[in-house]
Amino acid sequence: MSVAQETPIKTVRPASIHRNGRWSGYTHLLEARMLELKREPEVVFWVFAFPLLLAVGLGIAFRNKPAEAVTVAIVAGNNTQAVQGMLAGSPQHDLFKPKVLSASEAKTGFRLGKFDLVVESDGQGGFVYRYDPARPESVLAKSEVNDALQAAAGRKDAVASTAIESSEPGSRYIDFLIPGLLGMNLMNSGMWGIGFALVDMRQRKVLKRFVGTPMRRSDFLLAIMSSRIVLMIIEVGLLLIFGVLFFHMRVLGSIFVITLIGALGALTFGGIGLLTASRAQKIESISGLMNAVMMPMWILSGSFFSYERFPEIVHPLIKALPLTALNDALRASILEGTPLLQQWPRLLVMGLWGGGSFVLALKWFRWR
Repeated sequence: MSVAQETPIKTVRPASIHRNGRWSGYTHLLEARMLELKREPEVVFWVFAFPLLLAVGLGIAFRNKPAEAVTVAIVAGNNTQAVQGMLAGSPQHDLFKPKVLSASEAKTGFRLGKFDLVVESDGQGGFVYRYDPARPESVLAKSEVNDALQAAAGRKDAVASTAIESSEPGSRYIDFLIPGLLGMNLMNSGMWGIGFALVDMRQRKVLKRFVGTPMRRSDFLLAIMSSRIVLMIIEVGLLLIFGVLFFHMRVLGSIFVITLIGALGALTFGGIGLLTASRAQKIESISGLMNAVMMPMWILSGSFFSYERFPEIVHPLIKALPLTALNDALRASILEGTPLLQQWPRLLVMGLWGGGSFVLALKWFRWR
């Protein structure tokens, strides 16, 4: 009879339970969001390369150029040679391009924009100028030609004056343009990069799957917004370095301050992008909403030209736009070196837009 042997019971210690920290979900979501860029290389072009190409094109098109020659049509008559001689003897003779024509040819050429000014004799030793007050070049041509002819006739200035040429970095169009491109790119990438991505995930039922996980809604939305800060650092750095190297742009402000302003701008438009995409169901819907939100800022907020051109009565409304506050803050810091504390009204505008949008997005966001 076999004797049953008792099998000793081994005590197994429970494996240590790994507990995720408060921000582990946020960090994993942020990491996943950054890795998505590898699957969409076209995003790299639109976020990083396109602003540089835009800066090159506009910088070349609106570069500082020498004063253009004044095209003058001289009506053939008794004083034709005298007028030509006066202009040729002027200290600024290289500025004038006179051409002798008949009265009808001169008037036709001026009407078609071929000439800036028409000069003819009044029959009494004086001159008659035909110019267009709606054309700045025509008004300038009248002033310059009249000064040259009056000086040649013996007029002397009552007060001595000296002219000093000054064309330093900071006053050029490219210096105005680079901060505007920075602001516009932060707006575009923040809203399209977040709003379009969220609606695409909603349409592919990816957001629906997140509902079944223990993920906090705030972690997901905050990770989406924070991903823009990482891209923002690269965007701002590339565009500023490009402006300094290729256009000799002078950056007077602190890089740290500029980065903080850019980060706040990225978060601001990330929040607006979240709010815009909080309930949109289709790509077509979010495209229309994005354009409706961004179009007024493209036109009004001073990315390509100063909003001072608009009537003064609408300036308070324009300054209340987040892109206007971002552009003004970037220009003040980059071109003037304005300290961060002195820009608190602009920072407040961005903070209110970004914070308010994020809070409303948390409340209204739809996962399906």
